[in-house]
Amino acid sequence: VQLQASGGGLAQAGGSLTLSCAASGSISSINGMEWHRQAPGKQRELVATITKDHSTNYADSVKGRFTISRDNAKNTVYLQMNSLKPEDTGVYYCNVATFAGETYWGQGTQVTVSS
Repeated sequence: VQLQASGGGLAQAGGSLTLSCAASGSISSINGMEWHRQAPGKQRELVATITKDHSTNYADSVKGRFTISRDNAKNTVYLQMNSLKPEDTGVYYCNVATFAGETYWGQGTQVTVSS
């Protein structure tokens, strides 16, 4: 199983970026999908989650600015990030959990927001 994340990069404060993460390989049915991030010198934190039926939850720090979505047919999860702030800078990781109890992490994609 492989998770390929893409879409990171450099943005100015107030700008937008969209991340995507596609799961491929021998994978049983995906249940939850998540985005986490890790800023330099800080612990990894949960950013957003989405269930198979598209119920979502967000960290307070990104509510109203970030939107998580998924395409079940493509085993892909997205993170639309608007009104970016310098404190959103970090490495963003996708995570998926299957109904079989397996958990997989993507390789991470760097997001840098300049002030």
